[in-house]
Amino acid sequence: MSIYDSVGTYLFWAPWIGLLVLASPLLLLAFGWRIFPTTRWFGLLIPLCLTTLLILSTPLFIYFLVVLDLIVLSIVVLDLLTITGPSGLTVERHTLRSASLGGTHDVKLLLDNRGSRTKLLEVRDDLPDGLTADPESQTLTLKPGKRAELDYRIRPTRRGSFQFAYAYLRLRSRLGLWNRFIERPCPGELLVYPDMKQLAEYALLARTNRLSLIGVRRTRKIGQDNNFERLRDYSQDDNYKHIDWRSSARRNKLTVKQFQADQSQRLVFMLDCGRMMTNEYRGLSLLDYALNSILMLSYVALEQGDSVGLICFSDKIESYVPMRGGLSQMNRMLHAGFNRFPSMKQTNYDDAFLHFSKNCRRRSMVVLISNIIDDVSAAQVSGYMRTLRSRHLPVMCLLRDRSVFDYADNPSMDDSVLYRSAAAAQLLIWRNEVIQKMENAGVLSVDAFPESLTTPLVNRYLQAKAKHLL
Repeated sequence: MSIYDSVGTYLFWAPWIGLLVLASPLLLLAFGWRIFPTTRWFGLLIPLCLTTLLILSTPLFIYFLVVLDLIVLSIVVLDLLTITGPSGLTVERHTLRSASLGGTHDVKLLLDNRGSRTKLLEVRDDLPDGLTADPESQTLTLKPGKRAELDYRIRPTRRGSFQFAYAYLRLRSRLGLWNRFIERPCPGELLVYPDMKQLAEYALLARTNRLSLIGVRRTRKIGQDNNFERLRDYSQDDNYKHIDWRSSARRNKLTVKQFQADQSQRLVFMLDCGRMMTNEYRGLSLLDYALNSILMLSYVALEQGDSVGLICFSDKIESYVPMRGGLSQMNRMLHAGFNRFPSMKQTNYDDAFLHFSKNCRRRSMVVLISNIIDDVSAAQVSGYMRTLRSRHLPVMCLLRDRSVFDYADNPSMDDSVLYRSAAAAQLLIWRNEVIQKMENAGVLSVDAFPESLTTPLVNRYLQAKAKHLL
């Protein structure tokens, strides 16, 4: 190798070696103590860079630049010494273990400084995907031996189980030129359940006899339940034949007899959690809408004195809630379904109906909530629902795909749009034929858009109760 090659190699590597030497303290701080410079460095570096341009006009400015560099370096080093260590700093999180989807919930972080130095902190909690915080981070000054409480609110955007692992802290230097990132173990769990506001709304409307406002119809009973329950004040929708004239005369107020509906009947939900329930509408999957409707109907059935149960399945049995009565059963239904999500797995109807036949032998109303798009799945579902007809009361609940209906309802002369509309219309015709065949075989059906499923499902149940089909 000639001397010229050696000089060229040196000139090539010298700047990189110099840069590495200058950056080595920063790398040591970053990887050793997790200390990083902040954006405030630009406020010091930009004047230095502008000052170097003066050297081009007057070389004597290099002495001024050296002095200025030493001053800036001294400020940076002195400010680095003001940053505190993580010793003596503890964090605790206080929050409820359960929350509801769409609501806001309070969280409290307790910070203790058991060290001997004042700490300038920025605190950010560990938030899994699906949770948003307001505010996302908070700053405070924590003196030695003091405790601070930080309050913020979280809002879940999906249901399920969320795990908290750490609380993330950022220690700041006095001038804000350095940040030190630390984390403190702060484990916790938050269970987010579906929003239960619809249950409170139903209970209020039921007490005030205004269920028609949410589409629940008063179904005329076939015959009449003969079990007298109690006397109560007359309301506008009551049958005048049930007025007790003796009690009305004695109380000087119209009084009617209320009869007890059939109780101790059984209602089983079979919820498909496979790939057919992965479609989304307005940010929620078909499974989310189905769960909301199941919880609503469960509440109605338990209020009627019936027993409810739940089977969630995909390619296997995901969860099973045995049939029981009482309002405490709502907690079991909530806990079994809140952490169920649709998966891209082929639904195994064989295992689901085999599990049902082994565990549910008494006559029950069986509500299967699923979706069909091909002949194979339609044949499976139809066959099993017809088989249940001899012992149980099967109800096939199918969720509509709104995009298919939109394609069928908006034809155009454009070839691509026209073919798409024709295919959508053909699919809807085939779907209607499947539903008609099941109804002709004695299987009850509910065909609704996912966001409108609750009302027809509740009406179907009340109609079956009124007609004594169970």
